Amino acid sequence: MLVPDELHDVLLSLIATKPRPDWTEHFEALVRDGRSFEVHVAGNGVLWATTERRTELDTLYPNARFMPDHRLPAGRVPTRDVGEDAAVTLVRGHLDASGPVTVNDLTAATGLSPSSVTIALEALRGRGFAVAGRFEADRGEQWYARRLLARIHSYTRERRRAAIRPVTQAEWQSFLASWQHTAPGTQLHGRAGLAEVIEQLQGSEWPAGEWERIFAERVESYRPEWLDDLCLSGEVAWGRLSVLQPVRQADDPSAEQATGQPKTPSRRTPVTFMLREELPWLLQAHRGTTAPAEPGAGTGRQVLDALRGRGALFHADLRAITNLLPAQVEEGLWDGVARGLITADGWAAVRSLLSTRSRFARRQRPYSRAASRSRHGSWTHAAGRWTLLPSAQPCEEVEELAEMVAWQLLRRWGVAFRDVYIKERLAIPWREILWALRRLEARGLIRGGHFVTGVTGEQFAEEPTPPLLRPRRRLGNASAELVVSPPSFPATNSS
Repeated sequence: MLVPDELHDVLLSLIATKPRPDWTEHFEALVRDGRSFEVHVAGNGVLWATTERRTELDTLYPNARFMPDHRLPAGRVPTRDVGEDAAVTLVRGHLDASGPVTVNDLTAATGLSPSSVTIALEALRGRGFAVAGRFEADRGEQWYARRLLARIHSYTRERRRAAIRPVTQAEWQSFLASWQHTAPGTQLHGRAGLAEVIEQLQGSEWPAGEWERIFAERVESYRPEWLDDLCLSGEVAWGRLSVLQPVRQADDPSAEQATGQPKTPSRRTPVTFMLREELPWLLQAHRGTTAPAEPGAGTGRQVLDALRGRGALFHADLRAITNLLPAQVEEGLWDGVARGLITADGWAAVRSLLSTRSRFARRQRPYSRAASRSRHGSWTHAAGRWTLLPSAQPCEEVEELAEMVAWQLLRRWGVAFRDVYIKERLAIPWREILWALRRLEARGLIRGGHFVTGVTGEQFAEEPTPPLLRPRRRLGNASAELVVSPPSFPATNSS
């Protein structure tokens, strides 16, 4: 229960407020001591206030009667804001001591007109003190002190986090088998299902020779032509995002650098598939301020220069422009693919290159143009056009990029935490992604908590995900084992 001194401090912060029956005894004690009085406002009833607020009250209620009519002590200079700020201070005091309130609530509590309350609220919103929204059903627009709302969010977040029951690592593996559509009965279907798988896995690099096996595990009755259709329609792109031999973007891009031997077609070369519209931010997230090193003199440089000068080209066009043999063009193309410089508008081109790997083991033998044409003529027409992979553009909004990466981690892993970030090849620091996840949780878009045991640091998941973790406890470990991290590709061996 409030004692008189505590009530005095409350009234001092509120400036004026409607009488409260449970405060009457202490208010009367303050009145007897000359520290408070009643303010009788025509048309708005009686308010309680403190003597120290007499200057603001005279400004706010010019025709009010004060009973008893205590004056400021002689020589006392008012230190509070007066004039237009008096209403702002009054409304601020009430917001600071209440939950969500409407303009009508504040009008009744303060005795001010609705227009004066509205003007004061807008001033407080402009100063960052107040926020407006719909916090309770059927109440219309309400106002809240930002500090109180942040505190409530914090309490709510901690309560929601404490309600989560974590699952074991084995149960999370079982969940991932279903989440990533490798468990029996969870596969997707058709061309649309393949696009959904690509959206979930985009940015995760796997060996070029493994991708169609990965798709076949996740899409029932997978057909290679679905992948070709998605690529040729422009919906899906592919390429290497990680940088094999990085060069700072500030370096002179025209300077030729000796960067090792050209790369031969290899099933182990890491690449990824992605939705083409999301390629720009994926490049930023995986490359940051670095760019792939370009080849020095040789077939790789000739092919790269041809694509840079002429745009997208078919294999036959590249042979005509560079005057190289088909196998030499293949060597130059794959060198660009392995460096993260070149891609194609279809995946058939990569299938064709990988099918020629055995010929590169014999590339020291003399070339015969006639023999090369006979060997390559069966695939060059189906390979599609080759083109340059776009460069990563400078990132102007790091917070926005971090949120894009955070959503992608949630889409791929179900639960995002530092251990899954380490499995990804990302240039953006974990701290940026962690801050983005916290912001998303504060906005109510995702949920934080302890979802998986044996994991350090904060964990986050989308709202529908936690219930999906629990049924795995009933399924046990019946699902097929899932390798949850891409294999490691040492830079000296990757091609």
